[in-house]
Amino acid sequence: MWSWMETEPWLRGGSDGAGGRAAEKPRKHDSGAADLERVTDYAEEKEIQSSNLETAMSVIGDRRSREQKAKQEREKELAKVTIKKEDLELIMTEMEISRAAAERSLREHMGNVVEALITLTN
Repeated sequence: MWSWMETEPWLRGGSDGAGGRAAEKPRKHDSGAADLERVTDYAEEKEIQSSNLETAMSVIGDRRSREQKAKQEREKELAKVTIKKEDLELIMTEMEISRAAAERSLREHMGNVVEALITLTN
């Protein structure tokens, strides 16, 4: 005949009973504490030094200023390009885009309306 005591060893009592289960919990807890200790040790080893941080921020700042300068130079070059009013109107009406977008596209293609239209359709 089947009984709960056969399937559930903790119901039998004795060494396998509640004392055995209680012994398992601290062991699991201890292993978790050890894992946590390893993680915190690793994190402490990888702390960022302030000098490295300052160097990284300086490099990022320099890169941003160069990118801004290049963008400003590109805008100056585009502003020098002459575009025809008819071409601008054509692109605006055919592509149904704003004046600024049409003008930008024309300037990027040095006033070539065909290239600007091809780029806008792709």
